[in-house]
Amino acid sequence: MKGVQFLVAFVVLALASSFASASDPSPLQDFCVAIDDYKSGVFVNGKFCKDPKHATADDFFYSGLNIPQNTSNPVGSTVTPVNVAQIPGLNTLGVSLVRIDYAPYGQNAPHTHPRASEILFVQEGTLYVGFVTSNPDNKLFTKVLNKGDVFVFPIGLIHFQFNVGKTNAVAFAGLSSQNPGVITIANTVFGSDPPINPDFLARAFQLDQKVVKSLQAKFWWDNN
Repeated sequence: MKGVQFLVAFVVLALASSFASASDPSPLQDFCVAIDDYKSGVFVNGKFCKDPKHATADDFFYSGLNIPQNTSNPVGSTVTPVNVAQIPGLNTLGVSLVRIDYAPYGQNAPHTHPRASEILFVQEGTLYVGFVTSNPDNKLFTKVLNKGDVFVFPIGLIHFQFNVGKTNAVAFAGLSSQNPGVITIANTVFGSDPPINPDFLARAFQLDQKVVKSLQAKFWWDNN
């Protein structure tokens, strides 16, 4: 009898554990609106899969990440992504990679990745990096990284990199999503299309409305 009771208790605990760990799959794009007529659908959460019999080595390959990129732009940096758009074989694998080139005093402006944590490796140069925790603490974690150093940016948190050296810098970063997404804070707030109501932004940022309109009139550079 005790054996039966133990078995029942074990099964109940196993079922409870499975329900506790169950969750919806993480989104792989900004949104995916439900539709009843599948023939009218244009996208899925991720990518459609190729028949494995038709896969080739090129589906898992990318070349050229060793090539320095042009950083002659307003922010002085360029991000070269290697995600599912560049390597189809990354679909469903939950990883991607970027190369970031920085001019002297170039920056990767404050931004966030809604779908990924990031681990950054400095190959050349000196970078001042950091991230800010969520409300209410908004604690800043920063570090000056040199060649060979590594730093982690937790998923969803605003972070940045700034080349504080007098020479070019190069970094590589791994991200925990095939399509991590990027939201550059200034571009999103002041460069949205259509623009956010300047009266609202003036109060939200405690700025004069003229300053807000001036910021909205700027061309916000996307280095990705």
